[in-house]
Amino acid sequence: MGVALRAVRAVFLASFLAAALAGCAKPVSVTDDVGSLALQYRDPVQTSSARAVSATQLDQAVPKRIFSNGSLPGRTLEVATTSDIILRPGEVILTFDDGPRAGKTPAILDTLDQYGVKATFLMLGSAAKANPRLAQQVAQRGHTIGSHTYDHVDLSKLDRQAALAEIARGEAAVADALGGAGQGLAPFFRFPYLAQTGFLRTTMLSGDMVVLDVDIDSKDYYKDSASVVAGRTLSRLEARGSGIILFHDIHQRTVDMLPAFLAELEARGYSVVNLVPKNSVFGRSVITAGNPETRSEF
Repeated sequence: MGVALRAVRAVFLASFLAAALAGCAKPVSVTDDVGSLALQYRDPVQTSSARAVSATQLDQAVPKRIFSNGSLPGRTLEVATTSDIILRPGEVILTFDDGPRAGKTPAILDTLDQYGVKATFLMLGSAAKANPRLAQQVAQRGHTIGSHTYDHVDLSKLDRQAALAEIARGEAAVADALGGAGQGLAPFFRFPYLAQTGFLRTTMLSGDMVVLDVDIDSKDYYKDSASVVAGRTLSRLEARGSGIILFHDIHQRTVDMLPAFLAELEARGYSVVNLVPKNSVFGRSVITAGNPETRSEF
């Protein structure tokens, strides 16, 4: 019986090993259907768990602090052309148009000083002429000053010569108002209403001007509350992640919203870039309204 039992066991063991070896030696089939292979080897428990975690993460609110800079005053960006203005995620440039305005611009300067940040002021020639000491104060407190025409005219509605004359008059008036403020007029310009023609933009750029466009329009010229202006601006900034912000230093709502706005920028980890001309000495002459070279409209 012992011999017979051992014989049975030997046969059984041989059969088991043969089956096992056959299974191990079975070649893996190659298929172009990657999806079917993924389904074949997926662990349903792990996949379900990962899906649940992912869903939880997606449902979480975006943290208020999305950048890690930690300091609202940012770097100084020297530019010689419009194309040099390249911002990193979390960087903003503050710009103020249409000033200077008594009772408004000084308060804005105080707030900027409080947070240690610099801005670019695109001044109207008429406003600078009416408030030369205020224009000089902006320069003396370390902010960059550019021009914005003389009377805030829609240049796209003027003929070429009249448009260039308006630009030249505005530049000359701002430069004259700055006088001996220690910082001359920067070659920065913004079109009123952002209205321009291909001819005018090309002429400005070819004349070594830096045309400042707008990425985020606060629309502080709307008759909204300060909180609405701040909320709208922050929302548009969050959607872009960086950019040139347009404000106006002639509205009380802008004066009122600026402290809370800057505090929120700091809380969310943004930094304010100081935009300056590439050459520290502003040796460029103001634009003239001489006969422009004839060019076709773009």
